[in-house]
Amino acid sequence: MSGFTYSGLKTAVQDYCLATETTFVNSLPTFIQEAEERILKNVEMPLFRKNQIGSFTTSNAYLATPTDFLSPYSLAISSSGNYSYLLLKNVSFIRDYTPNESTTGLPKYYAMFDDDTFLVAPTPDSNYNVELHYKYRPLSLTAGAESGTTWLSENAPDAMLYGTLVEAATFLKTPEEIMLYQQRFDRAMQALANMGEGYGMRDEFRPEFRPAVASQTLKAPNLIGVAPGVRQ
Repeated sequence: MSGFTYSGLKTAVQDYCLATETTFVNSLPTFIQEAEERILKNVEMPLFRKNQIGSFTTSNAYLATPTDFLSPYSLAISSSGNYSYLLLKNVSFIRDYTPNESTTGLPKYYAMFDDDTFLVAPTPDSNYNVELHYKYRPLSLTAGAESGTTWLSENAPDAMLYGTLVEAATFLKTPEEIMLYQQRFDRAMQALANMGEGYGMRDEFRPEFRPAVASQTLKAPNLIGVAPGVRQ
């Protein structure tokens, strides 16, 4: 299957669903965004990794994630080219480890406090330099022009099409079509996962795809992004 432009994908979905009703058409951008989110959260590709560098703030146990953040690979304190990697835990572990946030020291652990914030322990006792390596959310196909493309729309058109069709069929409440498109989406996702392996991306951080059943400024501290390019 050849790649899609934004306009081309919307047209294809309408043709598959034989739907032109205004509410359906107006919902197409949402269907596409939901498909993109499923793809990005379930398959690793090399273009969707970034590094951010910056510093902790003394006596502040919270670190804002980048605005395009999806999930962490590592968080490290850097000093003179040496890296001390924090261990990823859950919030309950952090609370048990340092019940009082006034307990300060060299941070050893970090957790996702919410979708936008890390919590570290102990609370930093200095403005340590840090480097965050993470999976990021690239610009959506829906953010560009009608003739625009993204890496996913050009290189994973099957996943984009069938992922969007799953969302569209769910909207239309057509169970048989949902099942059919989900099966095709699963196959497309497996092919995309295999492509990721071909890029040499498998490591201890990389989850395998499991088919479904049926210079950016951060808030406290400020980090500057260093990212690989991605074609939009």
